[in-house]
Amino acid sequence: MTEQEQSLLDLFNKLSGQDAHSLIRFAEFLAGQEHTTTSPAVTVAAEDETVVPAIPEPEKIPRPEQERVVDALKRLSNTYPMLDKKRILDKASELVAQHVMFGKPAKQVIDEVEVIFANAYDKFVSEAKQR
Repeated sequence: MTEQEQSLLDLFNKLSGQDAHSLIRFAEFLAGQEHTTTSPAVTVAAEDETVVPAIPEPEKIPRPEQERVVDALKRLSNTYPMLDKKRILDKASELVAQHVMFGKPAKQVIDEVEVIFANAYDKFVSEAKQR
């Protein structure tokens, strides 16, 4: 077992049953993510026209009244399928850790993760328009 695996196991063993379950669900979520960058679709134009990237709109998926952090990450990943999830999950994982390890309220973490996704989408749109 590597030092990193042992460290993770030690942390896992310190968690309550519910927190351990949340950590497992988050790990399953991360393991299920593809680590490829999605490029924007391109609108085909006639020979004399400029090719303009089609900017996909986020899927409107309503936020449930009671939602777990991992479920929110799945919802937001489905809301913004055009985004590079690896970058976002790197930022979001710190918030998830604050929730699982330190008890930061799920609602607050989800609010902050939604901001991360929205900002990433705004950046995506801005970069697509510059191409």
